[in-house]
Amino acid sequence: MKTYLDCWTGVATALFPQALAGEPELAEALPRPLAAGCFGFAATLAGEESGRFAVALDGALLQSPLLGEGVDQKAGWGELLREVGDGACGELLAKTGKKCRVETFEPIPQETILEEAITGEGQVSRAFHLKSGDRSWAILVRDELQVNQSANPPADCQADLSDGLPSAARQSGAEPAPPAALSPGVELLLDVELEASLRFGCREMPLTEILDLGPGDVVQLDRHVSDPVDLIVGDKIVARGEVVLVNGNFGLRVTEVAAPRKRLESIRCLF
Repeated sequence: MKTYLDCWTGVATALFPQALAGEPELAEALPRPLAAGCFGFAATLAGEESGRFAVALDGALLQSPLLGEGVDQKAGWGELLREVGDGACGELLAKTGKKCRVETFEPIPQETILEEAITGEGQVSRAFHLKSGDRSWAILVRDELQVNQSANPPADCQADLSDGLPSAARQSGAEPAPPAALSPGVELLLDVELEASLRFGCREMPLTEILDLGPGDVVQLDRHVSDPVDLIVGDKIVARGEVVLVNGNFGLRVTEVAAPRKRLESIRCLF
């Protein structure tokens, strides 16, 4: 079964060529020591895989404008690796059903990388080289995550859509009854393909404002950036969650799901 490290490797391999100048390739390699000037970042994960996940990088990357001219390369690498970390969480959920999330993400001081001997034998979980033309940079990963079968899901994963549970179940906190077996009539529809879309927010606007819109204008929505987004089928909300990156594409990590009856209601307007 795939682990977070496997998913991280897949996301990084797909994303790095898209995000970096020259489309460098990431490939596994034998570990090699990092010299002074190296830098790195560590993520703390919580969920069904939890613990520390550290990435150490060749300091020569800071002298190579792979993230663009005039860009703070170290900060840019931090943003890129955070994106890979979040994407790996989404990939892990999609591939295995295991839920985890990045709780903290922070730089690792150079002295800490060397003191912890991340580059030493037996300390590296996986090693890579990032290759562009005749240049190559080392990237080392130390995976200290542990599978926690009894981990409680995050608080936002424990909440259900308010219109998907009976009021008594919401008030008592009782688990909803398992869904009944699908009727033969419904089973005939299971292979029907439906269009699902994400709704980030909405806003009512006068026609005059809509007609005045032009390139560069910003339309403010009614939803904060940290609020969950809606998964819409037909005209019904069937789930909510947070946006993640999966192999360079946007995805949705589901945190709330409506009851099956409510989800079936969403297809009424499509037939």
